Amino acid sequence: MAEPPASPAIPAAESPARSSVALYGLRPALVRAVIEAAEANDRERVRRLVEPLHYSDIADLLERLGSDQRKRVVVFIGPDLDPDAMAELDDAVREEVMELLSPKQIAEVVSELETDDAVAVIEDLPRETQQEVLAQVEPGERADIEQNLAFPEDSAGRMMQRDPVSIPETWTVGETIDHMREAPDLPDDFYDIFVTDAQKRLKGTLPLNVLLRKKRPVRVAQIMKSDLVTIPATMDREEVARLFRDRDLVSAPVVDGAGRLVGMITVDDIVDVIHEEAEEDMLRLQRVSDTGIHEPLFVIARGRVQWLVVTLINTILAALVISQFQKTIESLVALAVLMPIVAAMGGNAGMQVVTVTVRALAMKELQPGTVARVVMKEIAVAAGNGIVFALIMGTIAGLWFGDWRLSLVLAAAMLFNMMWSGIAGTMIPLTLARLGIDPAIAAGPFLTTTTDVLGFFLFLGLATVFLL
Repeated sequence: MAEPPASPAIPAAESPARSSVALYGLRPALVRAVIEAAEANDRERVRRLVEPLHYSDIADLLERLGSDQRKRVVVFIGPDLDPDAMAELDDAVREEVMELLSPKQIAEVVSELETDDAVAVIEDLPRETQQEVLAQVEPGERADIEQNLAFPEDSAGRMMQRDPVSIPETWTVGETIDHMREAPDLPDDFYDIFVTDAQKRLKGTLPLNVLLRKKRPVRVAQIMKSDLVTIPATMDREEVARLFRDRDLVSAPVVDGAGRLVGMITVDDIVDVIHEEAEEDMLRLQRVSDTGIHEPLFVIARGRVQWLVVTLINTILAALVISQFQKTIESLVALAVLMPIVAAMGGNAGMQVVTVTVRALAMKELQPGTVARVVMKEIAVAAGNGIVFALIMGTIAGLWFGDWRLSLVLAAAMLFNMMWSGIAGTMIPLTLARLGIDPAIAAGPFLTTTTDVLGFFLFLGLATVFLL
């Protein structure tokens, strides 16, 4: 991304703006000052406060404002809104901001961005609006953006930059340096130069630090790295992020099916991917849809309803099991007091195992040869924890109710339920993954159902047999 322009001088009266900007990020004083200026319709003050900010701080500021305040700020700043700030915005906020801009203004924003950021800005626009915007973009840039948009949404091709620095393998170090000095369209940030043959097939990479240490007459073919790490344009972005992590990459070339260089991905894009994927996985484990706080209320509610319905079904199943033991519970009220403990311990122990297993699946740590060992290890851990907590809770129940038979029943039910949680916590995610179902989303409800139903059935069933 391009560096923001140098900050213009701000009048002394507006010094809170400068003091409100911490070393990095925003302070509440600046946000309050912008809100006051926006509500007073003070266009010039808003511009003085906002324009000196780094583009990421502008994006952060717009996300913190209310909808009406945000609209005023965007209108007041107008064409001077930093294009890079648009790429940093939350999707819902960006959509709201884009509605305030004409297709021509959006085209001007897109023209200032790298290909990957331009795609991020316009990919969620309606198809008709996309075409209006692209029609006003320079033909070469338009072709690059359209080619990126043709790739699947979460693929390397969608997120790559289309303007990598590439040179023929016949060039020398001197020719390469001269080319970089004179080329008008080099990317803002790059770390490697890509060496290609006459058909644009990738032959090697040349790190900048290697290039600058060699004499001008040396041929790049002699000093380039031939042990290539290439990324197919169709590779999923999670796989790309994993490759960057495993190989400690800062940039990597993207190639098509014929091995021709079509773009590059840099580590700053991968940082965003890792953050987004981690956030998505966290939400999935809690069975919350990927809707941010800036989404409309109806959209947020709709995204959560489906998993609340699943939870409701789970609790109904557990209630049906309990209803089969009404006479047992009526005869021994202590069972009603202790039932939640059995279910809760099994459910929590199981969710710990599910979390570890889902992470291992996501990180490709679970392979066919390691599955049996992992399952046995989790069962052993669950059994060990089950014995410890069964002894603790059995002792407490015996002292509490003065019935050591009840304490033994409770201990046995807890032990078996926690052992089952170890088995189910590993096998359910593995089975779902084999069936092509995302275990991060579906494993939790299945596990909760089994541990609740089994826990209640074991505890009440054993109580019926041994206590009545």
